[in-house]
Amino acid sequence: MNHLSRYLTYSLSFFRRTALAPPEAHGHQMQWIRGIRVKVFNDNLEQALNILERKMKSSGMERLIKRHTVHHIKNSEKRVLARKNLELRIRSEELSRKLRAILVKKIRGL
Repeated sequence: MNHLSRYLTYSLSFFRRTALAPPEAHGHQMQWIRGIRVKVFNDNLEQALNILERKMKSSGMERLIKRHTVHHIKNSEKRVLARKNLELRIRSEELSRKLRAILVKKIRGL
């Protein structure tokens, strides 16, 4: 429950910061980022929080919030992320090398 309340407080502050400027600044109607709404029936807050958590996961908001939160990353996780990034970079460099070779052959008419 505690981690969900942290998500909620962060997401609310995040959405307040990401709203567009007031209408008079741009000369058009103010637009807000859509939020997730959950109705609480029969004062059952636990059920409403479970529904909210499910909706957040399905909409991808949880990933967005996790990306913006700063937390400690273990050294093993850093190594895994570094290896994945290295593999991606190597793969893209190989692809660009192959494409460059294809373009050179095409230009030279070979």
